[in-house]
Parts: sequence; C-alpha cells; structure tokens
Amino acid sequence: MSDAELQEKPDLQIDQDQGNFSYPEDYAFDAGTGLTDKTIDYICDAKEDPDWVREFRKKALKVFDEKPLPTHWASKDLENIHFNDFRYYLSKGAKPKRSWDEVPDDVKKTFERLGIPEKERAFLAGVEAQFDSEAAYSNIKKAVAEQGVIFVGSREGLKDHPEIFKKWFGKVIPTADNKFSALNSAVFSGGSFIYVPKGVKVKHPLQAYFRINAENFGQFERTLIIVDEGAEVTYMEGCTAPKFDSVTLHSAVVELVAMKGAKIQYITVQNWSPNVFNLVTKRGLAHEESEIKWIDCNIGSRLTMKYPGVILKGRKARGEVLSIALANNGQHQDTGAKMIHAADETTSNIISKSISIGSGRATYRGLVHIPRHLKGCKNNTECDALLINTESRTDTYPAIVTRGDVSKVSAEQIFYMQQRGLSEGQAMSLSVNGFVNDLVRQFPMEYSVELKRLIDLEMEGSVG
Repeated sequence: MSDAELQEKPDLQIDQDQGNFSYPEDYAFDAGTGLTDKTIDYICDAKEDPDWVREFRKKALKVFDEKPLPTHWASKDLENIHFNDFRYYLSKGAKPKRSWDEVPDDVKKTFERLGIPEKERAFLAGVEAQFDSEAAYSNIKKAVAEQGVIFVGSREGLKDHPEIFKKWFGKVIPTADNKFSALNSAVFSGGSFIYVPKGVKVKHPLQAYFRINAENFGQFERTLIIVDEGAEVTYMEGCTAPKFDSVTLHSAVVELVAMKGAKIQYITVQNWSPNVFNLVTKRGLAHEESEIKWIDCNIGSRLTMKYPGVILKGRKARGEVLSIALANNGQHQDTGAKMIHAADETTSNIISKSISIGSGRATYRGLVHIPRHLKGCKNNTECDALLINTESRTDTYPAIVTRGDVSKVSAEQIFYMQQRGLSEGQAMSLSVNGFVNDLVRQFPMEYSVELKRLIDLEMEGSVG
C-alpha cells in the first residue's frame, strides 16, 4: 500500500470503553443454556447443516467431554468456567445481509458506533460483521470479487464452496488438538471463509468484526483462509463485548493455508471486556516459499490464552508472530507463539512484547521445534516485558533458549518527562508506546492509531 493511500486513511479514535454497550435481546434462534446432543441438533437444524457437519459436531462433543481442562496453561481461573451455564447459539437470522440498509436496526447501530461502515468505505476490500453467533452483514468489493476472491461466512463457505472448504476444514487444527478446539468444532458458528485464487494479490485488507452482545453467551467463530500459489491477502479482525458481571466465553479456531509462494498477513486487535474468557486456537500451514505472518494485539479480556502458530511444511517457508499483550488489574494475558519447522531452509521469527499494569499478569509461552535432520533452518525469538508497578507480574516459558529481557519503567525517565510539562500518566503512556512502537509500525494506520489510543486509556489511573 502506498504512502499516499496510508495518509488518506481516517484517524480513528477508538477508546476501550467504546464497545461497552448492549441492546435488548430479541433473537429468532436461541439454543438455550447447556451443551448436549440436543444443543448440537438445534444448531444443525437452525443452520441447515449437511449430514457430515452434524456427524463432525457430535464426534467433537464427545472429544470435548472426554478431555480435561488444560493444566500446562497454568491458570486456576479456568475452573470458573461452567460450560452448562452458557448459551451456545443466538441469532437474529442465520443468513447475512448484503446491503447495509437491510441489517436490523439495533445491529446496525452497534456497528455504526464501532465505525464499521466508515472503515469499509475508506479502505477495505471487504467486511464481515458478526453479531453473537452469525454474520449480520457480509460484503466484498465488486472489483475484488471479479478477481475470483471468495469472502463469505463459514456457513456459506461449507454450503456454496464444499470442494475447497471440506478439503482443508479441520486439517490444520484437528478437533482433538485441545479441549477448546474440540468445543469450537462441536458448536462453531460464524467466522470467515476466504479463498484467494492463484496469483491474485488483494491490494486492500479484508476485515471481520466480532461482537458479543448477549450475557451468559459463548461465541465460537470458525475462520478458514486458503491463499493459492503466488497470491497474497491481509485479513484483520477486531473484537468487542459489553461489560457484564457474568462470565462470557470466546473460543475461536482459525486455520490458514498458504500454498507455494503465497503470503498471508493476519492482524488481530482484541479488546474484549474484563468478563470474557478468550481461549483461542490459531495455526497456519505454510507450503514451499510461502509466508504466514500473525500480528496479534491483546488488550482486553479477563483471561486470554492464545498462541498463534505456523507449521513450516515447505522448503524456504517463513513464519512470523509479532505479539503485543497488555494486562491490567485483574487480567491475565497468557500469550505466545508456536513454530514447527518441517522442511529445510525454513525461517521463523517470534517477537513478543508485554506490559503489566497494577496487579496484571502477562505470560509468554513459546514453542519452537526444529528436528535434527533438517538443514539450513533459522529461528529468532525475542521476549520483552515491561512492568509498570511493583505488584505487576510477568512470566516467560520458552521451549527454546531465547533472548529474554525484563525491564521496568525508569523513574528517572518519567521524572525527566514530567519536568517538561507532562503529567505522570502522560509520561507513562509515552514510555509504554515507545516500548511497543517498533511493532506498532507494522500495523495498518487505523489499527496503530487505535492501539496507541487504547494504551493511552489503559495508562490513565495506573500510576500514583
């Protein structure tokens, strides 16, 4: 994207409380609370799933029931999740609208408050807006569609493009990968399906926005992106939910497939409210000379467990994870990356930066696997942590030797900035933004502006 195009983008000011609103519940489909075979049948009937999907879901439910909660993720907080208290499917209508005017008024107001129409008009090649269990709006620019690019919801993907969807669905992340991937496989709804044909380079990003509106709800989108030989795409997602007293669950699965020479960039700015458990499995499969890059920013949620990964299957494949996590009072950001080298001359790069504020806890958990028989493989792993207060906590659990640096904000630096007219909060915000600035520069302008604004807001009231 050119400098001129970047400068034309609007300067979005999205604060962290912007998502803290909800509208009265009025759903055409409601599976009720609890998770049984009857829940699965209700979801299948509402979505008009083919028989193979119903069978897939029910097998996944058995796997979920049999698997214990993970213990290696080191969080007692998971014991506070009571799976039978959640509603697993809520929808105002199973089919997304193609025209913004046709979207239900309360849903439209939700996404208008979050700035979705403006972003679509300004610089997006396509947008999907999911409200609870289903996409309420889905649209792709005509010029992009004419190139053969498919950008629809997962429901439409499995129905209208089964020859592509079924080939890769569940192949990058098996149902039994972990308890939460099994849960998603049982009750998945919403999410994006993207296919980019050979040689097509999508010039502008595709974006999905995921919104949880209901209380005691679980959102389980399933995203599958396949980019064919020599093609390129950038996909961005944003996530919000209002602040409820009760627990909310978000457990997504994202599978990426980059064919020979393809490039995928997947950008997330997650700003869930403090009652949300964000337990996500994301992984890409990189074929020969392809590149998969995750840019992952985690600001909100009560607990996030997310470790984007890449399986470097083809020779000279490249995988990269750039991760920023900010943990405020009462938050635990347990994030990291996984890189599996499975071919010669593969390269992986992991750069993780975390900020802990107040009683917040940030954990880096990484895994890099390079078998002895491979030749010419390279990995770089950097993990930096910033502690704002004396009670802040950070932990690092790398599965390889890493360059790990933990530093505290310099009191002298803060004092110096205060002497030049900045308040203590402004000085702290400037220091933290400088700490992550080298990564933020790689975000599209809208997202870098939003991220810096979110960090500014998190710093307010965090010192003194």
